[in-house]
Amino acid sequence: MRRRRQDLPLAALDELPAPARLEARLIPLRRSLDVAQSQRAVLAAERQAIDDFLSLEPKVRLAIEQLTQDVFEETTRVLEEKLTDALQDVLRQPIKLKAEVKADQRSGRKIELSVQREGGELEDVLRAQGGSVANILSVGLRLFALRSLDEAYHRPFLVLDEPDAWLRPELVPRLMAMIRAAAERLGIQTLVITHHEVDLFRGHADKIYEFHPQPDGTVTVSVLKGEADSPMVLPVAETAPQSVFEF
Repeated sequence: MRRRRQDLPLAALDELPAPARLEARLIPLRRSLDVAQSQRAVLAAERQAIDDFLSLEPKVRLAIEQLTQDVFEETTRVLEEKLTDALQDVLRQPIKLKAEVKADQRSGRKIELSVQREGGELEDVLRAQGGSVANILSVGLRLFALRSLDEAYHRPFLVLDEPDAWLRPELVPRLMAMIRAAAERLGIQTLVITHHEVDLFRGHADKIYEFHPQPDGTVTVSVLKGEADSPMVLPVAETAPQSVFEF
């Protein structure tokens, strides 16, 4: 049986004529070339797929930027609507919150807040109406921020220290009613500290505790609303009575 040249051992190739010997040596090289070309085709296809994927980057970036802008605009719309309602409910004035999205070098975007009365000029929320506007907005923003957090890592519990500090006494019940309604709707347990008279918020609290400073530097706590477990004495010095109530 005649053996094929590609089946001959390398040592036997030397016995072949020069042209035949060269042709036989080309056979494994051609096989290697075929494998290399096949691998090259696979790599070229993979590279093309990568290039196609990377070409989407500008479109994806623009889409993310537009989505971020849409989220900010929706957030500002909700803030304007809900906090305007809060301001008008408490103050009983034709005052509106204005939220404007602006560029920021550190965070990319920021929301600037101001208030407006009957189409007039915009006012700084920190200076408007002696601080009462800032107090109301602060409460609303804190509730909004806490509700936006992941409950798996953040307990829905909020402490408000004198949110009524700049309000006239007759406005306090309206603020407390707003806080209670928002806390119940958002599912946030809220603890409020105040120096105002208890009758101004008694109807809006589930529990009320009154702290009484004592001459020896301790503070006794009276339960004015809710179940009293036992009398409490706290070793904390205070300068004035204050009430703590819970929704």
